[in-house]
Amino acid sequence: MRFVVLVLAVLWLPGLTASSASAEPQPRAGSVQPEPATGRIEHLPVLAKEFMVAAAHPLAAMAGYDVLRRGGSAIDAAVAVQMVLNVVEPQSSGIGGGAFMVYWDAKAGRLTSFDGREVSPAAAGPGYFLQPDGTPKSFWEAMAGGRSVGVPGTLRMLEMAHQRYGREPWGRLFDPAIAHAEKGFAISPRLAASIGWAANKGLAAFPEAAAYFFNADGTPKPEGAILTNPALAETFRILARDGADALHQGSIAEAIVAAISATPDNPGVMTLEDLRTYKAKQREPVCAAYRGHDVCGMGPPSSGALTIGQILGMLEHFDLAGIGPSPEAAHLFAEASKLAYADRALYMADSDFVRMPTKGLLDQNYLTIRAQHIRRGAAMEKAEAGNPPWRDASLQAPDTEVERPGTSHFVIFDGEGNAVSMTTTIETGFGSRVMVRGFLLNNELTDFSFRPAVNGRSVANRVEGGKRPRSSMAPTIVLRDGKPVLLIGSPGGSRIIAYVAQAVIGILDWGMDPQAAINIGHVVNRNGATDLEAGTDAADLAGPLTMLGHEVQVRDLNSGLHAIQIGPDGKLVGGADPRREGVVLGD
Repeated sequence: MRFVVLVLAVLWLPGLTASSASAEPQPRAGSVQPEPATGRIEHLPVLAKEFMVAAAHPLAAMAGYDVLRRGGSAIDAAVAVQMVLNVVEPQSSGIGGGAFMVYWDAKAGRLTSFDGREVSPAAAGPGYFLQPDGTPKSFWEAMAGGRSVGVPGTLRMLEMAHQRYGREPWGRLFDPAIAHAEKGFAISPRLAASIGWAANKGLAAFPEAAAYFFNADGTPKPEGAILTNPALAETFRILARDGADALHQGSIAEAIVAAISATPDNPGVMTLEDLRTYKAKQREPVCAAYRGHDVCGMGPPSSGALTIGQILGMLEHFDLAGIGPSPEAAHLFAEASKLAYADRALYMADSDFVRMPTKGLLDQNYLTIRAQHIRRGAAMEKAEAGNPPWRDASLQAPDTEVERPGTSHFVIFDGEGNAVSMTTTIETGFGSRVMVRGFLLNNELTDFSFRPAVNGRSVANRVEGGKRPRSSMAPTIVLRDGKPVLLIGSPGGSRIIAYVAQAVIGILDWGMDPQAAINIGHVVNRNGATDLEAGTDAADLAGPLTMLGHEVQVRDLNSGLHAIQIGPDGKLVGGADPRREGVVLGD
């Protein structure tokens, strides 16, 4: 089995205006060009000496680059990047959603994480997504409208991190986003395609969103059209001046509650008190040992770090370096994924609300026992959850809900050695479709289980007032000898886990640079069929995996991986996903 990496060369920086370009020497960026056979864009790895940022849109990456160039911190750059993403990639993330960040404090030599996940309104309860007859709503019935909106947390989380680790004034970090919102930006190919897709998924039914994303005749605004968002520019000015309090109370909060309550078919129950009392949290990261490294990420309410840690912990029993990229390696990866996703479905949820075997799930003896279920010559059926060291393992039922991809990821390394890996989301593309003051509100509550119980056993990820829904977001920082060597993460809903784990294997086991590892054709198994990425060499695995007993589906697998590798000499190597529009910029 071969994984082909194409390396081509033309830089795409759409809509780069005078307001976003710097008069200083220009940054190094990933070179890109469409590949004729598949339409994918392939990137060269990017090298830098001191600082680097990789983000999902060139204008967002440029905003972060400018902060780093003038001596700002990784946290400062993260604020600037997120605000520009809210403008130019509104379907994926923004101040109406939530985020997780893993942060390396170089001075203290300490890794920490910040939880800005949305929470459910206090009035929400276990039957929140049940119909009058007790059956669960369909996803699309539940998603569109105010009832799916969780209390947003991204801005509170960024403010908390900035108060601890920022160097530049908070307000200055909004300037690039305000400029792009006022002066306009060109609709990118990805945003245009997303608008076209969402036209048939309820977006046109919401007046404020429809007026922004569609022409007067109801047709989707096309690629290259200039979008301006004066309402968002004004919102950002208020937030730049008054901080996150201005989102969680006052006129903006009142507008959020009013919009959520006013959706005719699916009104929400969020109150001003829900917004006022929201708190971001600083948490200890979850780390798993792998090949002499510590692979660290976000713990509960995210399942990302735990599930990646389980996959890697099981695969540590196999010589992946010797096997190399091959049908056998893909088989082993899919089998370990089945076992890990089975545990995820049963055990993982917001640990502030439910008891969780966090340590037990990564116990090395437990993972050794789980790895013994993997047979080299045959695929297992759907895996059952295991019994980690934890006395309450029999008291829950598995959750079958899957997350939809409407997410973004970026990584940042600053000149002082501080590092950010941050995944940010509004859940499904365009979130709940409810737009307020120029930004979209999330539909994150649909990440909860719609069924509160199965056969008399509670589902850990059931809806409860004030609870954070389980996530698959997996912002990751890999340490070796107590220092960061890799920053990585991806959007992609519940497939995020597989995207990140596979790329980590490419770098740590197969010696690939980050760009080569990102380019690998995806193999994903969420404890069911094995998905293979269409248009890549991964699709060639269909025959060999079918012979081993896998149910195979060849399909588009649209990750958005971004990564920065820190070498022993401190040199930086970055990669951006060819499946999306991101770039890497460095000094």
